Amino acid sequence: MIEYIANIDWAAVAPYIAVGFAAQLVDGALGMAFGVICSTLLVSVMGVAPARASAAVHFVEMFTTGASGISHVLHKNVDWKLFSRIAIPGVIGGCTGAYLLANIHTEAARPFVMGYLTLIGFYLLYKAWDFTHEHKPRDPKVTMPLGLIGGFLDASGGGGWGPVVTSNLLIQGTDPRKTIGTVNTAEFFLTVAVSLTFILTIGLEAFTVVTGGLLIGGLLAAPLGAFIAKRVQTRRLLFAVSFVLIATSLFSLYKALA
Repeated sequence: MIEYIANIDWAAVAPYIAVGFAAQLVDGALGMAFGVICSTLLVSVMGVAPARASAAVHFVEMFTTGASGISHVLHKNVDWKLFSRIAIPGVIGGCTGAYLLANIHTEAARPFVMGYLTLIGFYLLYKAWDFTHEHKPRDPKVTMPLGLIGGFLDASGGGGWGPVVTSNLLIQGTDPRKTIGTVNTAEFFLTVAVSLTFILTIGLEAFTVVTGGLLIGGLLAAPLGAFIAKRVQTRRLLFAVSFVLIATSLFSLYKALA
């Protein structure tokens, strides 16, 4: 093992470690964007093939979401009632999306989804700006369909669980800290199910230098995200979520239409 580590070309791995660290820091703190950030940087900036990038991201998320989920649990950021309402339908939607991805081209719907998420981002930005009264968390009414759709889009589009589920729960008035922690924790079970489906269909292509770098960086950042989410004020969390959602959705929309 020591000899294997000594032979690793760390200069080649370092950029992927940086990508994984940055993406997981944002995802753990704001409940979204690991898949979107990683996929965007790997494909558009670093020239990784889309299929290879998707395989690496989904495989790595099994570990980063697990570490992030444990950290959120320890920081008491998880609403277990809400967790049960989004995790199970999320897994069902994810498995369905992964299966259909192998047989049906689903990219046609991506511009519409990204446009919708951009509008959601601007609405959350307005809510954060108009945060003139004490925030009173409300129990969300729409959860199971949200988990189902979020899981499906995540598997079929290479990302989407966090942006879809977190943003829509916040619109329904949920507490930002609890929402972020719950969505992150539920994502672990989604990514395990989706990753196993992809591994069964594409083999072991996920095990590459890209995967190793993302995994190292993601695991290093996972505990920090939960720490940030617990201590940042609600209004600032809403601002941060809205900015990340708008930026990633607009860029994905541009790439989809280009």
